[in-house]
Amino acid sequence: MGPGMDASIALVAIGPFGAAALAPLVHRIARPFSGWVLALVPTAIFLFLWTLIEPVARAGAVRGVIGWVPSYNLNLSFFVDGLSLTFALTITGIGTLVVLYAGAYLKGHPHLGRFMVFLLAFMGSMLGLVLADNMLALFMFWELTAVTSFLLIGFDHERQAARRGAIQALVVTNIGGMALLVGVILLQQATGLWDLSELQGEAVRGHGLYGVILGCFLIAAFTKSAQFPFHFWLPNAMEAPTPVSAFLHSATMVQAGVYLLARLSPSLGGTEAWTVILVCFGGLTLLWGALGAIRQTDLKQVLAQTTIASLGLLVLLIGLGTPTAIAAMVLYFVAHALYKAALFMAVGAIDHEAGSRDITALSGLADRMPLTFIATAIASAAMIGLPPTLGFFAKEEMYLDLLGSQWSQLVVLVVLVAGNAVLAGVAALVVIKPFLGAPMPTPKTGHEAPIAMLAGPLVLGGVGIVAALLTDWFGHSVLVPAGTAILGNPIESHLTWAINFASPVLWLSAATWALGLVVYRQASAVRTLLRRFEVALGWTADTVFDALMFGLIRFAGVVTRLLHHGRLEMYLVTVFAMLAVAVSVPLFVMGGITPLLPTADLGLWSVKLDWPDLLPYEWGVIVLALVGLGAILTASSRLVAILALGIQGTAVALIFLLFGAPDLAFTQFMVEILSVVILALVMTRLNLDERDRRPFEDLARDGTLALVCGAGVSLLLMVVLSGPFDPRLSEFFTATSVPIAHGANIVNVILVDYRGFDTLGEISVVMAAGIAIMVLLRRRGTASLPPAASQQPKVMP
Repeated sequence: MGPGMDASIALVAIGPFGAAALAPLVHRIARPFSGWVLALVPTAIFLFLWTLIEPVARAGAVRGVIGWVPSYNLNLSFFVDGLSLTFALTITGIGTLVVLYAGAYLKGHPHLGRFMVFLLAFMGSMLGLVLADNMLALFMFWELTAVTSFLLIGFDHERQAARRGAIQALVVTNIGGMALLVGVILLQQATGLWDLSELQGEAVRGHGLYGVILGCFLIAAFTKSAQFPFHFWLPNAMEAPTPVSAFLHSATMVQAGVYLLARLSPSLGGTEAWTVILVCFGGLTLLWGALGAIRQTDLKQVLAQTTIASLGLLVLLIGLGTPTAIAAMVLYFVAHALYKAALFMAVGAIDHEAGSRDITALSGLADRMPLTFIATAIASAAMIGLPPTLGFFAKEEMYLDLLGSQWSQLVVLVVLVAGNAVLAGVAALVVIKPFLGAPMPTPKTGHEAPIAMLAGPLVLGGVGIVAALLTDWFGHSVLVPAGTAILGNPIESHLTWAINFASPVLWLSAATWALGLVVYRQASAVRTLLRRFEVALGWTADTVFDALMFGLIRFAGVVTRLLHHGRLEMYLVTVFAMLAVAVSVPLFVMGGITPLLPTADLGLWSVKLDWPDLLPYEWGVIVLALVGLGAILTASSRLVAILALGIQGTAVALIFLLFGAPDLAFTQFMVEILSVVILALVMTRLNLDERDRRPFEDLARDGTLALVCGAGVSLLLMVVLSGPFDPRLSEFFTATSVPIAHGANIVNVILVDYRGFDTLGEISVVMAAGIAIMVLLRRRGTASLPPAASQQPKVMP
């Protein structure tokens, strides 16, 4: 792949982020047309991706690679095959309509520009996730979706419910994010590869870490795609504005887990654990979400629960893993994305124009909102699975896969029929209750929404019908490439409008519609029964989450009071105790001191010390250091101890000077002078000159700790010096100091060039400490003045 394509695919992945950066400026200039202007970015990306349909269908994949960290063989690689292209087209296509919708829905909102920033960044995060081939890049975009969704869900941050929903979504999905990171690292360790496209299923499934890797990726996918028991955060995410709900529930965020499972199906799938876990949890989530939808009366909550059910259905189909099931998964993903986004937009239009989302308080809106009614009817038909919509083919394919004699197939088939029947009844409720029947008074006089709000549901509903009618094109360009990418083996499309009345699949569809009609007619009774059961149960997943968060906060408080008690002395004791453990334990346990402590004949350890051949004045420096140590220990006040500490620093500086490092000696002298002056100034100004009376226990503890730390560091240095000298680093600095850094003083070159940022950090720390000390001294001086003297004279205007 040429560099032009690499740049183009990278631009596609990061394009929405650039638009997000410009969104406030565009909103300030364009104002009422900002949605139309900003929608040009996802439109352009969608058109570019559309041009890749034929190359992907023909070649199987299009790759783009940009060097990232070449020394570690890490590349920012992107991989566009049938699966990622299907998701990317869905994200950008629906994203274009959502941006248009948001501009009209939030028209006049003071923070619309900020909302567009979050929305476009959210789009870019999801787009980068599905296009990323490098697993670390995928993790990065995965976490970006969590952060941006947190900002979108909590956009109306003045409401407590919005803040709670945002925090809950962030906590749950970040648990999966950490599991994903662990899974990515373990998978790389098991295979030696960073790119998903290069993974070999046999190598992964046969590895000893397969179970742990599978568990990590399943937790990541289940938390993101709201699978039971992590489903509870998704309904609370409805606190976000309706454009976010339409985008999040159809093509982004919650579909990330489904994409991850589909992408890893060739490498992690095909095992009994994979099939059993996905089918069981997917089926349970399907039924749970479907029943939860009936229990709700808020239209957005109804659709949120159906999203949970649909996500469970997608996970179940991926778990089955047969060519027919995967074809049904691809069909249902596209159909669900189209009709769910359309339904959310339609519900938003109802709420925006009629002022209510309560399904029991709405009726007869079809006359006042005819276009919204048409869009809702088309989308609901796809949700029910009626022809001529794409949902019809999805339902037919999933039933076709389970026509067998095994009891497990029969159980899964019953679950699918029951779940689809409940979803069909809910879809009938969504389209019939608000629009048909006698008109009811609403908070606002219902009227048709603006064209920018109607474009989305009408276009998406129409696309679902057109895609179903163009069976040959859809099968060749979408179904086959995506299904082949998921399975890792070629599949064939058998989409056709030829109806076989003798096929049991058709009669299963008819049974689904009939049961859906029963659900619709008995919805009120079922809702009452479910709510009574919830009251009798006494708890929900939400209450469990609240209890766990409360317990976590209490536990954090206990830990904080235990570890952050405010006693500086104990902080220092803890730090040096951990230093002693970190240095000493590895030396003894791992045999690091073996070269220094050879075994004697008596079986005892004896230290082998070779006294250095020092000159008399060099011994004098060591004696000076020992004298300074004794002066510190016997000092009667803090001030004397600080002055004695300067003797130690002076001895170290003299050692540097005697052994050929005059620049280090000069630096050491400066540090010692400044330290002594500043510390002495602080002690005298803050009246801390007198030394505290300390009990013997504290002195024994601190003395022991000091001896252990000193001995450990000394042994560590001796171990290092006893090994063979590796001159490669010294030779590198010697060879490159002048040609690269243009400096003959190698030490200066190392500090300023090779360790430039490290040196800058050290200078910054010293500067910050100096400023802090100066501020404290000035505040102390001001506080010691009488009140009249500390007040500044007032200047008359």
